[in-house]
Amino acid sequence: MPMNASDPNAQEADRRIPVTILTGFLGAGKTTLLNHLLRQPQMEGCAVLINEFGEVGVDHHLVEKVDESLVVLDSGCICCSVQGDLVRALKGLFMRALRRELKGLRRVLIETTGLADPAPVIHTLLSEPFLSERYRLDGVVTAVDATHAREQLASHNEAMRQVAMADRLLLTKCDLASEEVRAEVAALVSALNPGARQVEVEQGRVAPEQIFDCGLYDPGGKTPDVAAWLGEEAVRAVRRASPAPAWRRPGAGQRAVSGESADAQVSERHSAGVHSFVLCFDEPLAWYEFSDGLSLLLQVYGGRILRIKGLLNVAGDPQPRVLQCVQHSVYPATSLEAWPDGPPYHDRRSRLVFIVRDLAQEEVASILGSFTGQVPHA
Repeated sequence: MPMNASDPNAQEADRRIPVTILTGFLGAGKTTLLNHLLRQPQMEGCAVLINEFGEVGVDHHLVEKVDESLVVLDSGCICCSVQGDLVRALKGLFMRALRRELKGLRRVLIETTGLADPAPVIHTLLSEPFLSERYRLDGVVTAVDATHAREQLASHNEAMRQVAMADRLLLTKCDLASEEVRAEVAALVSALNPGARQVEVEQGRVAPEQIFDCGLYDPGGKTPDVAAWLGEEAVRAVRRASPAPAWRRPGAGQRAVSGESADAQVSERHSAGVHSFVLCFDEPLAWYEFSDGLSLLLQVYGGRILRIKGLLNVAGDPQPRVLQCVQHSVYPATSLEAWPDGPPYHDRRSRLVFIVRDLAQEEVASILGSFTGQVPHA
Protein backbone atom coordinates (compact mmCIF):
# COMPACT_ATOMS: atom_id res chain seq x y z
CA MET A 1 0.00 0.00 0.00
CA PRO A 2 1.13 3.58 -0.51
CA MET A 3 2.98 4.95 2.46
CA ASN A 4 1.25 7.04 5.09
CA ALA A 5 2.79 10.49 5.38
CA SER A 6 2.25 10.56 9.12
CA ASP A 7 3.89 7.20 9.86
CA PRO A 8 7.65 7.45 10.57
CA ASN A 9 7.99 3.72 9.98
CA ALA A 10 6.07 3.76 6.69
CA GLN A 11 9.20 3.30 4.57
CA GLU A 12 10.17 0.17 6.51
CA ALA A 13 6.68 -1.26 5.99
CA ASP A 14 6.63 -0.59 2.26
CA ARG A 15 7.22 -3.97 0.67
CA ARG A 16 5.98 -3.08 -2.80
CA ILE A 17 8.10 -4.14 -5.75
CA PRO A 18 10.35 -1.28 -6.96
CA VAL A 19 10.06 -0.31 -10.63
CA THR A 20 12.79 1.51 -12.53
CA ILE A 21 12.04 3.22 -15.84
CA LEU A 22 14.94 3.23 -18.31
CA THR A 23 14.43 5.78 -21.04
CA GLY A 24 16.55 7.70 -23.51
CA PHE A 25 16.34 9.06 -27.03
CA LEU A 26 16.82 6.96 -30.17
CA GLY A 27 20.33 5.57 -30.38
CA ALA A 28 21.22 6.38 -26.77
CA GLY A 29 22.45 2.83 -26.20
CA LYS A 30 19.70 1.43 -23.97
CA THR A 31 19.93 -2.04 -25.54
CA THR A 32 23.70 -2.10 -25.00
CA LEU A 33 23.13 -1.12 -21.38
CA LEU A 34 20.59 -3.92 -20.97
CA ASN A 35 22.90 -6.47 -22.57
CA HIS A 36 25.51 -5.62 -19.94
CA LEU A 37 23.06 -5.41 -17.03
CA LEU A 38 21.46 -8.77 -17.75
CA ARG A 39 24.81 -10.49 -17.31
CA GLN A 40 25.23 -9.14 -13.78
CA PRO A 41 24.43 -11.40 -10.80
CA GLN A 42 22.71 -8.48 -9.04
CA MET A 43 19.95 -8.69 -11.67
CA GLU A 44 18.68 -11.95 -10.25
CA GLY A 45 15.00 -11.54 -9.47
CA CYS A 46 14.66 -8.52 -11.79
CA ALA A 47 12.00 -8.77 -14.49
CA VAL A 48 12.67 -6.66 -17.59
CA LEU A 49 9.86 -5.27 -19.74
CA ILE A 50 11.09 -4.28 -23.17
CA ASN A 51 8.98 -2.05 -25.36
CA GLU A 52 8.94 -2.23 -29.14
CA PHE A 53 7.92 0.46 -31.58
CA GLY A 54 6.02 -0.77 -34.62
CA GLU A 55 4.93 -4.20 -35.75
CA VAL A 56 8.37 -5.70 -36.40
CA GLY A 57 10.23 -6.55 -33.21
CA VAL A 58 13.89 -5.59 -33.25
CA ASP A 59 15.10 -4.66 -29.77
CA HIS A 60 14.44 -7.96 -28.05
CA HIS A 61 16.50 -9.83 -30.65
CA LEU A 62 19.47 -7.73 -29.54
CA VAL A 63 19.04 -8.56 -25.88
CA GLU A 64 21.15 -11.57 -25.13
CA LYS A 65 19.16 -12.99 -22.23
CA VAL A 66 15.52 -13.68 -23.02
CA ASP A 67 13.87 -15.92 -20.44
CA GLU A 68 10.76 -16.18 -18.33
CA SER A 69 11.54 -13.00 -16.44
CA LEU A 70 11.87 -10.91 -19.61
CA VAL A 71 8.62 -9.78 -21.24
CA VAL A 72 8.41 -8.08 -24.63
CA LEU A 73 5.65 -5.51 -25.10
CA ASP A 74 4.97 -5.66 -28.83
CA SER A 75 1.80 -3.64 -29.39
CA GLY A 76 3.34 -0.23 -29.88
CA CYS A 77 4.98 2.65 -28.09
CA ILE A 78 4.73 2.35 -24.35
CA CYS A 79 3.50 5.93 -23.96
CA CYS A 80 0.44 5.03 -26.05
CA SER A 81 -0.28 1.62 -24.51
CA VAL A 82 0.30 2.16 -20.81
CA GLN A 83 -3.34 1.46 -20.00
CA GLY A 84 -3.14 -1.81 -21.90
CA ASP A 85 -0.04 -3.92 -22.35
CA LEU A 86 1.95 -2.41 -19.50
CA VAL A 87 -0.83 -2.88 -16.96
CA ARG A 88 -1.46 -6.44 -18.12
CA ALA A 89 2.26 -7.27 -18.08
CA LEU A 90 2.79 -5.96 -14.53
CA LYS A 91 -0.36 -7.68 -13.28
CA GLY A 92 0.76 -10.89 -14.95
CA LEU A 93 4.22 -10.68 -13.41
CA PHE A 94 2.81 -10.23 -9.95
CA MET A 95 0.37 -13.12 -10.29
CA ARG A 96 3.09 -15.40 -11.69
CA ALA A 97 5.30 -14.50 -8.73
CA LEU A 98 2.38 -15.16 -6.38
CA ARG A 99 1.95 -18.61 -7.93
CA ARG A 100 5.74 -19.09 -7.57
CA GLU A 101 6.14 -19.41 -11.34
CA LEU A 102 8.78 -16.68 -11.05
CA LYS A 103 11.57 -17.14 -8.56
CA GLY A 104 11.84 -14.29 -6.11
CA LEU A 105 10.58 -11.31 -8.09
CA ARG A 106 12.46 -8.42 -6.42
CA ARG A 107 12.19 -5.55 -8.88
CA VAL A 108 11.13 -4.57 -12.41
CA LEU A 109 13.00 -2.64 -15.07
CA ILE A 110 10.93 -1.05 -17.86
CA GLU A 111 12.72 0.03 -21.03
CA THR A 112 10.78 2.57 -23.09
CA THR A 113 11.27 3.44 -26.74
CA GLY A 114 13.42 6.37 -27.74
CA LEU A 115 10.35 8.47 -28.49
CA ALA A 116 8.47 7.72 -25.28
CA ASP A 117 7.52 10.26 -22.64
CA PRO A 118 8.11 8.79 -19.16
CA ALA A 119 5.18 10.73 -17.67
CA PRO A 120 2.33 8.37 -18.78
CA VAL A 121 4.24 5.36 -17.42
CA ILE A 122 4.72 7.15 -14.09
CA HIS A 123 1.07 8.15 -14.00
CA THR A 124 -0.04 4.56 -14.61
CA LEU A 125 2.16 3.19 -11.82
CA LEU A 126 0.83 5.80 -9.39
CA SER A 127 -2.85 5.79 -10.34
CA GLU A 128 -3.81 2.25 -11.42
CA PRO A 129 -5.14 0.71 -8.16
CA PHE A 130 -3.80 -2.84 -8.59
CA LEU A 131 -0.35 -1.59 -9.59
CA SER A 132 -0.04 1.19 -7.01
CA GLU A 133 -0.74 -1.28 -4.19
CA ARG A 134 1.88 -3.75 -5.37
CA TYR A 135 4.54 -1.70 -7.14
CA ARG A 136 6.36 1.52 -6.27
CA LEU A 137 8.26 3.79 -8.61
CA ASP A 138 11.96 3.58 -7.78
CA GLY A 139 13.09 6.18 -10.28
CA VAL A 140 13.54 7.32 -13.87
CA VAL A 141 16.95 6.68 -15.45
CA THR A 142 17.69 8.42 -18.74
CA ALA A 143 20.44 7.41 -21.14
CA VAL A 144 21.99 10.37 -22.99
CA ASP A 145 24.18 9.79 -26.04
CA ALA A 146 27.25 11.93 -25.39
CA THR A 147 28.12 11.92 -29.10
CA HIS A 148 24.76 13.28 -30.30
CA ALA A 149 23.13 14.89 -27.26
CA ARG A 150 23.78 18.45 -28.39
CA GLU A 151 21.86 18.01 -31.63
CA GLN A 152 19.11 15.87 -30.08
CA LEU A 153 18.42 18.23 -27.21
CA ALA A 154 18.29 21.18 -29.61
CA SER A 155 15.93 19.46 -32.07
CA HIS A 156 13.72 16.99 -30.18
CA ASN A 157 11.37 17.79 -27.32
CA GLU A 158 11.24 14.10 -26.38
CA ALA A 159 14.95 14.05 -25.61
CA MET A 160 14.64 17.19 -23.51
CA ARG A 161 11.70 15.85 -21.50
CA GLN A 162 13.43 12.53 -20.85
CA VAL A 163 16.39 14.41 -19.37
CA ALA A 164 14.27 16.83 -17.35
CA MET A 165 12.22 14.04 -15.71
CA ALA A 166 15.19 11.85 -14.78
CA ASP A 167 16.34 10.92 -11.29
CA ARG A 168 19.64 9.74 -12.75
CA LEU A 169 21.40 10.50 -16.05
CA LEU A 170 23.65 7.98 -17.82
CA LEU A 171 26.00 9.73 -20.24
CA THR A 172 26.60 6.89 -22.70
CA LYS A 173 29.27 6.41 -25.40
CA CYS A 174 31.74 8.48 -23.42
CA ASP A 175 34.52 6.36 -24.93
CA LEU A 176 33.59 7.84 -28.33
CA ALA A 177 33.42 11.47 -27.22
CA SER A 178 36.27 13.85 -26.48
CA GLU A 179 36.75 15.35 -23.05
CA GLU A 180 35.54 18.70 -24.38
CA VAL A 181 32.35 17.22 -25.80
CA ARG A 182 31.65 15.27 -22.61
CA ALA A 183 32.03 18.43 -20.54
CA GLU A 184 29.68 20.34 -22.85
CA VAL A 185 27.04 17.60 -22.71
CA ALA A 186 27.32 17.41 -18.93
CA ALA A 187 26.75 21.15 -18.73
CA LEU A 188 23.75 21.00 -21.08
CA VAL A 189 21.95 18.28 -19.17
CA SER A 190 22.80 20.01 -15.88
CA ALA A 191 21.03 23.10 -17.17
CA LEU A 192 17.92 21.01 -17.85
CA ASN A 193 18.06 18.92 -14.67
CA PRO A 194 20.58 20.27 -12.16
CA GLY A 195 19.67 17.86 -9.36
CA ALA A 196 20.06 14.57 -11.22
CA ARG A 197 23.28 12.66 -10.63
CA GLN A 198 25.29 12.01 -13.80
CA VAL A 199 27.14 8.76 -14.49
CA GLU A 200 29.59 8.46 -17.37
CA VAL A 201 29.26 5.14 -19.23
CA GLU A 202 31.68 3.53 -21.66
CA GLN A 203 30.70 0.65 -23.97
CA GLY A 204 27.41 0.23 -22.11
CA ARG A 205 29.08 -0.92 -18.90
CA VAL A 206 27.08 0.23 -15.91
CA ALA A 207 26.68 -1.42 -12.53
CA PRO A 208 23.13 -2.20 -11.37
CA GLU A 209 23.65 -0.19 -8.20
CA GLN A 210 24.20 2.90 -10.35
CA ILE A 211 20.67 2.79 -11.73
CA PHE A 212 18.63 1.20 -8.96
CA ASP A 213 17.50 2.77 -5.67
CA CYS A 214 17.89 6.28 -7.06
CA GLY A 215 15.07 7.79 -5.07
CA LEU A 216 15.29 9.49 -1.71
CA TYR A 217 15.25 6.37 0.44
CA ASP A 218 17.91 3.70 0.72
CA PRO A 219 16.47 0.19 1.26
CA GLY A 220 19.58 -0.66 3.26
CA GLY A 221 18.46 1.72 5.97
CA LYS A 222 21.17 4.33 5.41
CA THR A 223 20.47 7.93 6.32
CA PRO A 224 18.91 9.55 3.23
CA ASP A 225 21.00 12.13 1.43
CA VAL A 226 18.29 14.76 1.28
CA ALA A 227 20.53 17.45 -0.18
CA ALA A 228 21.58 15.28 -3.12
CA TRP A 229 18.01 14.13 -3.74
CA LEU A 230 16.47 17.59 -3.61
CA GLY A 231 19.21 19.18 -5.68
CA GLU A 232 18.49 22.65 -4.31
CA GLU A 233 22.07 23.85 -4.32
CA ALA A 234 22.64 22.54 -7.84
CA VAL A 235 19.62 24.50 -9.04
CA ARG A 236 20.83 27.64 -7.31
CA ALA A 237 24.27 27.20 -8.87
CA VAL A 238 22.76 26.99 -12.35
CA ARG A 239 20.68 30.09 -11.66
CA ARG A 240 23.76 32.00 -10.51
CA ALA A 241 25.65 30.98 -13.63
CA SER A 242 22.76 32.02 -15.87
CA PRO A 243 20.66 34.57 -13.97
CA ALA A 244 18.40 35.35 -16.91
CA PRO A 245 15.52 32.80 -16.92
CA ALA A 246 15.52 30.42 -19.86
CA TRP A 247 11.73 30.15 -20.10
CA ARG A 248 9.86 31.64 -23.01
CA ARG A 249 6.20 32.43 -23.33
CA PRO A 250 4.54 30.15 -25.92
CA GLY A 251 4.99 31.51 -29.43
CA ALA A 252 7.40 34.23 -28.37
CA GLY A 253 11.11 34.70 -28.62
CA GLN A 254 11.70 32.59 -31.71
CA ARG A 255 14.09 35.21 -33.08
CA ALA A 256 17.25 36.24 -31.26
CA VAL A 257 16.89 39.65 -29.67
CA SER A 258 19.36 42.39 -30.46
CA GLY A 259 22.53 42.06 -28.46
CA GLU A 260 21.87 38.46 -27.35
CA SER A 261 25.09 36.48 -27.20
CA ALA A 262 25.75 33.40 -29.32
CA ASP A 263 26.18 31.34 -26.14
CA ALA A 264 22.76 32.48 -24.90
CA GLN A 265 21.16 31.53 -28.23
CA VAL A 266 22.73 28.06 -28.10
CA SER A 267 21.60 27.61 -24.49
CA GLU A 268 18.08 28.66 -25.44
CA ARG A 269 17.93 26.16 -28.29
CA HIS A 270 18.99 23.32 -26.03
CA SER A 271 16.79 24.30 -23.09
CA ALA A 272 13.63 24.59 -25.23
CA GLY A 273 12.13 26.89 -22.60
CA VAL A 274 13.02 24.59 -19.70
CA HIS A 275 14.36 26.08 -16.49
CA SER A 276 14.51 25.25 -12.80
CA PHE A 277 14.04 27.28 -9.66
CA VAL A 278 13.59 26.99 -5.89
CA LEU A 279 10.72 28.39 -3.82
CA CYS A 280 10.83 28.58 -0.02
CA PHE A 281 8.14 29.20 2.61
CA ASP A 282 9.37 30.66 5.89
CA GLU A 283 6.42 29.59 8.06
CA PRO A 284 4.87 26.11 8.47
CA LEU A 285 2.28 25.29 5.84
CA ALA A 286 -1.35 24.40 6.43
CA TRP A 287 -1.51 21.09 4.57
CA TYR A 288 -5.00 21.35 3.06
CA GLU A 289 -4.53 24.91 1.85
CA PHE A 290 -1.18 24.02 0.30
CA SER A 291 -2.67 20.88 -1.30
CA ASP A 292 -5.48 22.93 -2.84
CA GLY A 293 -2.97 25.37 -4.30
CA LEU A 294 -0.82 22.54 -5.64
CA SER A 295 -3.88 20.86 -7.17
CA LEU A 296 -4.83 24.04 -8.99
CA LEU A 297 -1.27 24.56 -10.17
CA LEU A 298 -1.09 21.04 -11.61
CA GLN A 299 -4.56 21.31 -13.11
CA VAL A 300 -3.76 24.54 -14.94
CA TYR A 301 -0.08 24.06 -15.74
CA GLY A 302 0.56 20.32 -15.34
CA GLY A 303 1.67 19.98 -18.95
CA ARG A 304 4.42 22.53 -18.35
CA ILE A 305 5.57 21.19 -14.98
CA LEU A 306 8.12 18.45 -15.59
CA ARG A 307 9.23 17.77 -12.01
CA ILE A 308 8.60 19.03 -8.49
CA LYS A 309 10.58 17.88 -5.47
CA GLY A 310 9.99 19.29 -2.04
CA LEU A 311 10.65 19.04 1.68
CA LEU A 312 7.78 20.62 3.58
CA ASN A 313 7.28 21.88 7.11
CA VAL A 314 3.61 21.08 7.68
CA ALA A 315 1.89 22.78 10.59
CA GLY A 316 1.33 20.34 13.46
CA ASP A 317 3.65 17.66 12.03
CA PRO A 318 7.14 17.35 13.57
CA GLN A 319 8.36 15.27 10.62
CA PRO A 320 9.37 16.87 7.30
CA ARG A 321 7.02 15.81 4.54
CA VAL A 322 8.39 14.76 1.15
CA LEU A 323 6.67 15.91 -2.03
CA GLN A 324 7.22 14.64 -5.57
CA CYS A 325 5.27 15.40 -8.73
CA VAL A 326 5.67 14.68 -12.44
CA GLN A 327 3.36 16.77 -14.59
CA HIS A 328 -0.19 16.10 -13.33
CA SER A 329 0.81 13.15 -11.14
CA VAL A 330 1.58 13.42 -7.41
CA TYR A 331 3.57 10.65 -5.72
CA PRO A 332 2.12 9.19 -2.51
CA ALA A 333 2.98 11.43 0.42
CA THR A 334 5.81 10.28 2.66
CA SER A 335 7.72 11.69 5.61
CA LEU A 336 11.27 11.55 6.89
CA GLU A 337 11.77 10.34 10.43
CA ALA A 338 13.35 13.66 11.38
CA TRP A 339 14.68 16.86 9.88
CA PRO A 340 18.21 16.50 8.45
CA ASP A 341 20.97 17.87 10.62
CA GLY A 342 22.84 21.05 9.78
CA PRO A 343 22.37 23.73 7.14
CA PRO A 344 20.40 24.47 5.11
CA TYR A 345 17.69 22.43 6.81
CA HIS A 346 18.25 23.77 10.33
CA ASP A 347 15.85 26.64 9.54
CA ARG A 348 13.10 24.07 8.78
CA ARG A 349 11.74 26.14 5.94
CA SER A 350 9.65 24.41 3.30
CA ARG A 351 11.58 24.25 0.05
CA LEU A 352 10.33 23.23 -3.40
CA VAL A 353 12.48 22.59 -6.47
CA PHE A 354 10.73 22.99 -9.84
CA ILE A 355 11.70 21.99 -13.37
CA VAL A 356 9.23 23.65 -15.73
CA ARG A 357 8.80 24.58 -19.36
CA ASP A 358 7.51 27.96 -20.56
CA LEU A 359 6.25 28.81 -17.09
CA ALA A 360 7.32 31.84 -15.07
CA GLN A 361 8.51 31.39 -11.50
CA GLU A 362 6.36 34.36 -10.52
CA GLU A 363 3.19 32.64 -11.74
CA VAL A 364 3.90 29.53 -9.69
CA ALA A 365 4.68 31.61 -6.61
CA SER A 366 1.49 33.64 -7.06
CA ILE A 367 -0.77 30.58 -7.20
CA LEU A 368 0.79 28.83 -4.20
CA GLY A 369 0.96 32.09 -2.25
CA SER A 370 -2.71 32.86 -2.78
CA PHE A 371 -3.69 29.57 -1.11
CA THR A 372 -1.11 29.42 1.67
CA GLY A 373 -1.25 33.07 2.70
CA GLN A 374 2.55 33.22 2.40
CA VAL A 375 4.65 34.73 -0.35
CA PRO A 376 7.19 32.08 -1.35
CA HIS A 377 10.62 33.36 -2.27
CA ALA A 378 13.69 32.05 -4.04
